[in-house]
Amino acid sequence: MLRGVILVFARAPEAGKAKTRLIPRLGPVGAAHLHAKLVHLTLGRVAASHHAHAQLWCSPGRNQPFFSECGATYGVSLHDQSGFDLGQRMSNAFDQVLGDYEWALIIGTDCPDLSSEDLERAGQDLNGGADVVLGPAADGGYYLIGLRKPEPKLFQNIPWGGSEVLSRTYTRLEELGLNSAELGERYDLDRPEDLARFPHLLT
Repeated sequence: MLRGVILVFARAPEAGKAKTRLIPRLGPVGAAHLHAKLVHLTLGRVAASHHAHAQLWCSPGRNQPFFSECGATYGVSLHDQSGFDLGQRMSNAFDQVLGDYEWALIIGTDCPDLSSEDLERAGQDLNGGADVVLGPAADGGYYLIGLRKPEPKLFQNIPWGGSEVLSRTYTRLEELGLNSAELGERYDLDRPEDLARFPHLLT
């Protein structure tokens, strides 16, 4: 039995609702198209990481045709995200899967820099005894979080989307007495100025 599971959190690529911060540069359709490309890129990297099961956690829900296509293409099961903010959605997902697996990773689809080696390293850290593994993003957030047991307090009262997510999370880890491992820093693609770093994704 595989010990771990990778949960890919993704939003449906609806024009006007996906990658909204890129709409001024790409337009609503262009931003949604780029978002779909990032989802496929992420799922391809996860598929290349053979040491864990994979699941696609969908917003606003798994009944979108795009998610059905992804499930068929990459062999991932589809699940609905639930919760009023990102923290609660992640906490709820960890609660649901950590009864069946020894550890779980949650990743988004905003990090073209993420590699299958990053995922394997995160799994090794959790297998090696880390309570938590974090992948820091250059914008002050994180592109990956892994846990061995549910830790709901890690996700409460964090200013999601801001530059203090990672530092607040480390403060919370200290308060909870949890030991953590850290992956290398990676760049997210969220804002117009980030596009210059990933020109190959715009073709």
